[in-house]
Amino acid sequence: MISITTRLTATLAIAGLSMGNESSAREISNFNDGWSFARFGAMPDGSKKAEPQDLQATALDDSAWRDLTLPHDWAIEGPFRADLPNATGKLPYAGIGWYRKAFFVPTSDEGKKLFIDVGGAMSRSQVYINGELAGEWPYGYTSFRIELTDHIKFGAENVVALRLDNKADSSRWYPGGGIYRNVRLVTTAPIHVAHWGVSITTPEVSKESATVLIETALDGATAATTVKHEIRARGSNEVIATGEGGTCSMFIPSPNLWDLDSPNLYVLKTIIFEQGREVDAVENKFGIRTIEFTADSGFLLNGKRVQLNGVCMHHDLGPLGTAVNLRALERQIELLQEMGCNAIRTSHNPPTPELLDLCDRMGMLLQIEAFDCWKKGKTTNDYSGFFEAWHDKDLTAMVKRDRNHPSVIMWSTGNEIGEQWGKEKGHAISRMLTDIVHRLDPTRPVTVGCNNGHAGWNGFQKTVDLFGYNYKPHLYPKFHEQNPNQPLYGSETASTVSSRGEYFFPVSDKKNMGLGGFFQVSSYDLTAPPWANNPDVEFAAQDQHPWVFGEFVWTGFDYIGEPTPYNNDKTNLLNISDPAERKKMEQQLKQLGGNIPPRSSYFGILDLCGFPKDRFFLYQSRWRPELAMAHILPHWNWPERIGKVTPVHVYTSGDEAELFLNGKSLGRKKKGAYEYRLRWDDTIYEPGELKVVAYKDGKFWAEEAMKTTGEAAKVDLSADRAVLRADGSDLSFITVQVSDAAGLMVPRSHNGINFSIEGPGKILAVGNGNPASHEPFQANKRKAFNGLCLVIVQSIEGEAGTIRLAATSDGLADGTIELLSE
Repeated sequence: MISITTRLTATLAIAGLSMGNESSAREISNFNDGWSFARFGAMPDGSKKAEPQDLQATALDDSAWRDLTLPHDWAIEGPFRADLPNATGKLPYAGIGWYRKAFFVPTSDEGKKLFIDVGGAMSRSQVYINGELAGEWPYGYTSFRIELTDHIKFGAENVVALRLDNKADSSRWYPGGGIYRNVRLVTTAPIHVAHWGVSITTPEVSKESATVLIETALDGATAATTVKHEIRARGSNEVIATGEGGTCSMFIPSPNLWDLDSPNLYVLKTIIFEQGREVDAVENKFGIRTIEFTADSGFLLNGKRVQLNGVCMHHDLGPLGTAVNLRALERQIELLQEMGCNAIRTSHNPPTPELLDLCDRMGMLLQIEAFDCWKKGKTTNDYSGFFEAWHDKDLTAMVKRDRNHPSVIMWSTGNEIGEQWGKEKGHAISRMLTDIVHRLDPTRPVTVGCNNGHAGWNGFQKTVDLFGYNYKPHLYPKFHEQNPNQPLYGSETASTVSSRGEYFFPVSDKKNMGLGGFFQVSSYDLTAPPWANNPDVEFAAQDQHPWVFGEFVWTGFDYIGEPTPYNNDKTNLLNISDPAERKKMEQQLKQLGGNIPPRSSYFGILDLCGFPKDRFFLYQSRWRPELAMAHILPHWNWPERIGKVTPVHVYTSGDEAELFLNGKSLGRKKKGAYEYRLRWDDTIYEPGELKVVAYKDGKFWAEEAMKTTGEAAKVDLSADRAVLRADGSDLSFITVQVSDAAGLMVPRSHNGINFSIEGPGKILAVGNGNPASHEPFQANKRKAFNGLCLVIVQSIEGEAGTIRLAATSDGLADGTIELLSE
């Protein structure tokens, strides 16, 4: 390899996995179709199936195997099993899986290089081609490339086989299983740009001009190899700058900067010539922007202070499991931005490359995290077993793949690492990892998320550039005093737990209260595990210490696994404020044989289906202060509470509000210092209408009403998108609502609903956001959970026309909706 040097800050187009021909020599083909799949070892039903020998053999008869298209998560189909851990979602992810695919390689490709690019496969991948081992990659979150050339039969059919081995007790959350990201077949000339071989940085940026520095690494280059570059604005064919050489400096006049409101992108085309003949070309998107982290002024994007209003995100897509879908990722970002979120921490692993491309395009900042552990493991079969041999390879792959994305503003080498508690030996590991990242990308800072308070002053903090505290807002001032020149942020905050639409009484400010129902948590947003807090505590700490440059809330969405406070089948239940609720839950647990059923988290600001919980509006009121909004909780359907105290909370971006019950004022309240919600805790319930009128600076700002509904009367359907691309991948997320005759959602309804579909679409998954439900995600029916459930409809490739989804439920008027696939 010839490394033709540069350093920079920018973006790599879909991490080298984009489809389509980039030159006459380079071909990048979608390799997702036509796979056969079989599973061995631990089976979904709990039985064992022996793994035969030689499943990689070319002549193997795999006609009885399952045909499928990638991406694929083998565990999301279930079934949910009571004997499996809550922490990993009670789903059968452990086991051995084999994927096989036959493909023809023409004789015209002889003399070329062939590679398979895997976006991610869970886990312990071994790649065979024509029965021979071509390569392996154990970490399930790393994108990797395996060269196939030496094993290829030209002018003949070839067989590629991937073996995956998902060990039990290998993760603290639901990891999924299978080839769950996209796969590409890449064909190049012998002389070509190396994998992730173009580095783009912008060392000098102003409104007048920007310097773009390009470093190109080539494989197979000779003395006669030359490199040329062209830059154009994304979406334009006009070349605005050109340059030559492996290390090349180019100038762009009056650049359009990348920022949150205007995520402007450019495209760099790198063309390789051998003796004057073009042999390769690649395109990489990038953005021009500056980033700076300071200990006193926080984070600066293009010289302007930006507070990070961030969330942590695990990699599953709710009812879709871990199988990557571009539209599902896009929808998540849209919902987060509606709340005012501007940053995502990819906890606790490198994300799918499509997420970075979306964040570049949509204006979302990213912290890319590498590991959940180093040498000191957290579960029996986690990454600690691979760390010694693979940490350098995995970090290198992460940084090289993602270093050109303008959305990426920092790298994290780990989360709550065991080595933070030790002394010099653990510190040395952290310094080593930081040095690796700096060598690959000196333009961005390195951080780590620490839950050990002493790590902020025992020397560990000096091994990274930025320091992140997990759940330590009370230590912000001490850290700043001890480290006055080091930027600080909340790398993991709040961890408030709640179930959408569930409320339990009496309401208590004690964070260990609020459990009830069928293993649910109250949505008054006051309940949190022992290590955590409600959002208000973190808000106050940041307001009191404005040099803290932001936070990443745990978590943006509910995710499969880790259903704290019901995270362990053998754990005693936390305090339940209502003795009747406690007794009911104890009886339920006894009937279940001690197996606590919850299988997904309660941490999310949005539930597993993407339906906002009440907390969504608390964060929105803080993160979008310019938005005139007010939100009332709880719902107002409490026939059993007539005459009883039923506290009312209001989230608003205003600074005061007046609450009315059936037209009568219950008082006007103003937010005090470090107060983020308005409370009428002595409200006596009576059916009717709650109405809040919010004010800002003494003037009307917003109003909202919450009404007691009638009985459930009908099923209403609404789609996030009515027009789909007929590409076999595009999705429409359809909200299914149980409504009264007036169209109001009936909040305590749990009706069973059946679905049928006609036309060029299929029901890909269903859900309802209930963390304790064991209903399958792949089905044509679902119970509503507090008035709502979700149907995810997918188009069929190459088939256009009208899709009609119908919903029926006993005793309710039917609902229908039409979509167009084109």
